[in-house]
Amino acid sequence: MSILTWLGLAAEGSPLAVGDDAPDALVFDLEGDQVHLSRYYGPGFTLVYFYPRAETTGCTKQACSLRDGFTALKQRGVTVVGLSVDGPQAQKRFAEKHHLPFTLLADPHRTSARAFGVPLIAGMFRRQTFLIRDGKIVWRDLHAATSGQANDVLKALDQL
Repeated sequence: MSILTWLGLAAEGSPLAVGDDAPDALVFDLEGDQVHLSRYYGPGFTLVYFYPRAETTGCTKQACSLRDGFTALKQRGVTVVGLSVDGPQAQKRFAEKHHLPFTLLADPHRTSARAFGVPLIAGMFRRQTFLIRDGKIVWRDLHAATSGQANDVLKALDQL
C-alpha cells in the first residue's frame, strides 16, 4: 500500500481500461439501503460517473449538464448513475434541489472507487466517467468535464 493510499489521498491500482469488465460494489441508494452497483447495469449503456462532493460548484455543473442532456442520453439508451462519498441524505437533497432525473448513489466507504480504480483526493473521488455496455467498459473519461459532460458522452456514443 502506498503512503497516498494509506492517507486516503489515492486509490490503489489504476482506473479500469476500455475492454475491462465492469465491476460490482456495494453502495447505498437514497433511502440508505445497501445495493449492488451492478443492479444499474442494464440493456444498452450505463454511464457511471464519479464526482467529489454534492453541492460543490464543479459537481453541480456536471450533474446539471447530465440533467440537461438526459433526454438525448436516454434516447441513445444510456442509464446514468452518479456516485460520490456523500451519504444518502446529502445525495437525496442534491438530487431534489437540482431536479436530477437519474440515479445518485452514496459510497461513503469508497468501495466503488476501489473497484473502478478511481483515485481519491483528500478522501473524495476524482472526477472520472465510465461508459459500460454488455458488462464491459467501452469508454472512459479520466478527466471528466463539468459543464460539458453530457456532450462528451454523446460524442463518445457517436464513435462507438
